[in-house]
Amino acid sequence: MASVLDKELIHYFTRLNEPQKKSLLAMMKSFLRPGNDSLQSITIEQCNRELDEAMQRMDKGEFTSIKELEKEMQAW
Repeated sequence: MASVLDKELIHYFTRLNEPQKKSLLAMMKSFLRPGNDSLQSITIEQCNRELDEAMQRMDKGEFTSIKELEKEMQAW
């Protein structure tokens, strides 16, 4: 049975458009790559706290849209 956090992640994920979903999926996959020690160095509680904080920022509209990111990338 899915946890409350799992259900909330699914709820928000389904609200994203296709490019946003692809971007988020790529980021999530990067966490799981072999040799990626970034998740191994934090606790589940810390990971959940960071996810909660990120979700709060998204709810406030504090994120970079795909269009904004594409414009920013052109300047690199």
